[in-house]
Amino acid sequence: MKHEDDLNEITSPLLQNTTGSTSYTQETETEKDENSPIEQVALTVPTTDNTTLPVFTFRTWTLGALACIMLSFLNQFFWYRREPLSITSISAQIAVVPLGHLMAAMITHRVFFPGKWCQFTLNPGPFNVKEHVLITIFANSGAGNPYAIHIVSAVKIFYGKTLTFWVALIVVVTTQVLGFGWAGIFRRYLVEPAAMWWPQNLVQVSLFRALHEKEPRPKGGLTRNEFFLIAFICSFAYYVLPGYLFPMLTSLSWICWIYPNSVLAQQIGSGLHGLGVGAVGFDWSSISSYLGSPLASPWFATANIAVGYGLVTYVITPLAYWFNVYEAKKFPIFSDDLFTATGESYNTSAIVASNFHFDSDAYEKEGQIYLSIFFAMNYAVSFACLTATVVHVFVFHGREMWDLSKSAFHEKKMDVHSKLMRRYDQVPQWWFTCILLTNIVATLFVIEYFKSQLQLPWWAFLLACGLAFFFTLPIGVITATTNQTPGLNVITEYIIGYLYPGYPVANMCFKVYGYISVKQAIVFLQDFKLGHYMKIPPRSMFMAQVCGTLISALVHLGTAWWLMDTVPNICERALLPPGSPWTCPGDHVFYDASVIWGLIGPRRIFGDLGYYNSINWFFLAGALAPILVWLLHKAFPSQNWITLITTPVLLGATINMPPATSVNYNSWIIIGFLSGFVAYRYHHNWWGRHNYVLSGALDAGLAFMGVLLYVSLDMEGVSLDWWGSNPDGCSLASCPTAPDEDASAKALASIVAQVVEPPPKDNIMVNHENVTVTPHLGVSIMETKEGTAIRIAEAVVQALKGELAATALNAPMVSAESHSNHGAKDRGSIKATTSPYHSQANGEAEVANREIVDIKKRMKEYKTCWVDELSSAPGAHSPRQRKEPEKNASKHRRKSFHGRGGKRRLSLG
Repeated sequence: MKHEDDLNEITSPLLQNTTGSTSYTQETETEKDENSPIEQVALTVPTTDNTTLPVFTFRTWTLGALACIMLSFLNQFFWYRREPLSITSISAQIAVVPLGHLMAAMITHRVFFPGKWCQFTLNPGPFNVKEHVLITIFANSGAGNPYAIHIVSAVKIFYGKTLTFWVALIVVVTTQVLGFGWAGIFRRYLVEPAAMWWPQNLVQVSLFRALHEKEPRPKGGLTRNEFFLIAFICSFAYYVLPGYLFPMLTSLSWICWIYPNSVLAQQIGSGLHGLGVGAVGFDWSSISSYLGSPLASPWFATANIAVGYGLVTYVITPLAYWFNVYEAKKFPIFSDDLFTATGESYNTSAIVASNFHFDSDAYEKEGQIYLSIFFAMNYAVSFACLTATVVHVFVFHGREMWDLSKSAFHEKKMDVHSKLMRRYDQVPQWWFTCILLTNIVATLFVIEYFKSQLQLPWWAFLLACGLAFFFTLPIGVITATTNQTPGLNVITEYIIGYLYPGYPVANMCFKVYGYISVKQAIVFLQDFKLGHYMKIPPRSMFMAQVCGTLISALVHLGTAWWLMDTVPNICERALLPPGSPWTCPGDHVFYDASVIWGLIGPRRIFGDLGYYNSINWFFLAGALAPILVWLLHKAFPSQNWITLITTPVLLGATINMPPATSVNYNSWIIIGFLSGFVAYRYHHNWWGRHNYVLSGALDAGLAFMGVLLYVSLDMEGVSLDWWGSNPDGCSLASCPTAPDEDASAKALASIVAQVVEPPPKDNIMVNHENVTVTPHLGVSIMETKEGTAIRIAEAVVQALKGELAATALNAPMVSAESHSNHGAKDRGSIKATTSPYHSQANGEAEVANREIVDIKKRMKEYKTCWVDELSSAPGAHSPRQRKEPEKNASKHRRKSFHGRGGKRRLSLG
């Protein structure tokens, strides 16, 4: 036996000959020299263990439950906001440290019922790292929002139907717990092998070591504790800028500043509503909100995401849009909304029958649903990602999976961490099996008994379980090696949408049981790997996960239910006051998906009856992509970079868009490059010591300041309103570029009817490069001006509909013969004359308006955005201009709209 000082030695490439920790002990000389074959793991995870440390203590239960409740409440509370603030378990990991030490110092050490089987103590000694790990695993259960909450939001808010609290609670709990069964089945494949290294866990391992190990200050540097404290304070202080004082830091879209009146430029440059060329964000919540911390992503995975994101966002989407694929120009280039053929928002409530089923007659009346081109292309690559996941794991990991299936681990295949974990009692497989079977039986009972609310037939639930079982392993492999999780939501929606169309709640439930149970299994497996690294007894891990999951489900649902009952018009963007944060971006996407896949069904959208059926070819493309990479690897075995091409990650790069936006990806990729490539390659020692600690500090500082700002300012209604308060600043980015005639006519009528004298200098139409403003209107009384404007608009609407135009302005109706004689061959063309001074002034028409030819092209820069963006319209000329009509007549300017065929004019008076 070694001396006690030697027992406390940490054997890691980062901390050699470091003493003073009571968290680990040395095992054997062989194990001391061993380490993980994964370099990042070897640099981060200790290869020692102390089996004498108490684990499941009173402190663990108390602080773990408290952390779980707080994170569940806060994450669900912030989930409904425009920029969802995700408070990770790292915040709780830091917050409980002083509480743990305080409890160790203040609570009695008395042993209750000494010598009996029920002997226990409230204070077994100093607060230790294993207690801390279990508390964090409790908190992990509350850090992720249960996906089943989306069902509650969609049914109660968007569909306006009934779903009782207890039915909702059962759905939330069963979807969460179902993942335990899949996690237990696949532990051998996804936890024990060293190759399944789960990069995200290294952030927390680094933080545990920084908080518990005593470390001498390196010469000219900082200890990890000092570095964490400085980074935490900086993150905490900085977030007051993007979080309150200067929200524009969330998305700096500088192209929009240069071209404030160009729809095309803003489509290209907007970081929140467009392609985001050059857009960046200096807000950690924006950077890490959808893809996780870029500091935790391996560089090869970051590179795959960058390539996939660039392919979809800057190649496929622009080409499809500007070649007008799927009539893309009628709709915004980037949007998660559903549209009619004319580009207006689709009235989904009109196609829902009274029995909450699909109304086919109403659908025929409303017409086909259309998607923005980015939304459509995102579905396409999601199809490809799904098949690529299965084929990639089969091709690149098939042999390894087969070997693990044939037998248990042999000693020679186990890394040092697996060897150290063998001393603890493992969780029996029958525990997982019992939970799985009990959950399946309970769910079958609930969906049959409450079928009127859930709509899901029993056979569909069993099919969802089969899909979850099939996909847990391949998705787990991708997540464990790349830190990115391919989504299973699309294929679940697709399958049930074909088999059971017209039932939106059934579609949502099928997706949740088939997809979220897999996602939950991935969370449990990741926690098991964290316990594996930190040498936590597996049975203690299991108990913490089960209890944390049950607490989390109840608190998440209770919080969501409370918000839906207390926040007026929550998630209803059209009814919310301007600037309201309760826009629910994630729930809108979920609801749109339920309409597409559940209510209408994929056959009417992506099938033989649908407009987007050609994107089904992406299923085949995704299956072929990993095979091509594998063949390249076989053809050029010396090129190691080929094996780093992970097609599921590449094709699934944009799976979070929308609700994620281009600025989220731009900033994430830049930070990932600086960390995973520049720092890792050229500042390797710094990266090894501080990279994951920095990630934890940024998360924690953001979380604490975000909560503080909300409690102290948002809840009190204290806000700032200035130029920097508007994130992005690209008001035209959501405008289409090929508006339809009816919508254009309506917009034109709205504009013409708004007579203002003089026009505001900042009016968009006045300053637009394609518009010339005319002050020519031969009336001076405000009522007459308004009446004239209305008659002009009515005439234009008639012309656009192919009808004969009535008097444009004080002129008789133009006959069909006269109309044709003037050469107006295009549908909707009119020719009329008007006099600004009327017949009593000079007896003749002074100015002839030119023909309105091809108005669809001329007005291509504006449609529905007119009504929203134009605060006023150009007004009439000054009365002084009427003194010299002959002199000024030639100088009167007309409002013009440009089409592709050159400049043509549309006179508004």
